[in-house]
Amino acid sequence: MLVRDAMSTVVLTIGPTHTLRQAAALMSARRVGAAIVHDPDAGGIGILTERDVLNSVGLGESPDSEHVHAHTTTDVVFAAPTWTLEEAARAMAHGGFRHLIVLDRDEPVGIVSVRDIIRCWAPARQHVPA
Repeated sequence: MLVRDAMSTVVLTIGPTHTLRQAAALMSARRVGAAIVHDPDAGGIGILTERDVLNSVGLGESPDSEHVHAHTTTDVVFAAPTWTLEEAARAMAHGGFRHLIVLDRDEPVGIVSVRDIIRCWAPARQHVPA
């Protein structure tokens, strides 16, 4: 199975000047664990994850005054839609992260998460009668 078969194609894109609270509210409303950060002034595409927000709050920083650009990962490992799920899982395991932005011709077309991969690899949950 390929990344394009597992990835989410509806992604949340936010700007670098959003506060962490705004980003968290948007991520929560969309029920996603990561957002693409588009920052043309800082080199293009980055990612903000729920872990980034959690780490900031855990350090005592205010989600109302902290901006996304200060917490964005910019040295992102990107996946191609034609990668296998094994390649994506290997990249995640090697890098210690749970999300990959999927690029096609240098444009973001989706995000694939560990959860997406597990959903594809694990058999569907079936109801077992009592």
